[in-house]
Amino acid sequence: MTRTQVSAIALAFGTLLAGQAVAAENAATTRAQVQAELAEAVRTGNILHHSGLRMNQVYTGAYQTEQKHATKSREQVQEELAEAVRTGNIAHHSGQRMNEVYAAAYTSAQNVASKSREQVKQELAEAVRTGDIAHHSGQRMNEIYVQG
Repeated sequence: MTRTQVSAIALAFGTLLAGQAVAAENAATTRAQVQAELAEAVRTGNILHHSGLRMNQVYTGAYQTEQKHATKSREQVQEELAEAVRTGNIAHHSGQRMNEVYAAAYTSAQNVASKSREQVKQELAEAVRTGDIAHHSGQRMNEIYVQG
């Protein structure tokens, strides 16, 4: 054998062994690992959209750029929600806050009874007697049904 033939055979064996080493590295990835990588790619949006961009580039608001950790406990969040509901500091479907839409229902100061129950009952009886009660039309009853 000539020196060129020996070199060619050595090169062929070297290429064969290198190819097997690369194949062995790729074969080490198990089905579970591939499924985990796919799930991670779907979760983070690192899969292709039909436009050619990645999903996290097309729908930027749907994917977090980094994992956020909770800074408040569940109890703290529930307390904040209860306070927001109590004060009307939550969104109304109109885009305003509840305390802006229904200002009378959400007073800043605590409602303190200035009249006794008996006084309120007496005022109600007087309003019914005189017709000074609101009608669903917005007028007072004594304006609609005038006594004459």
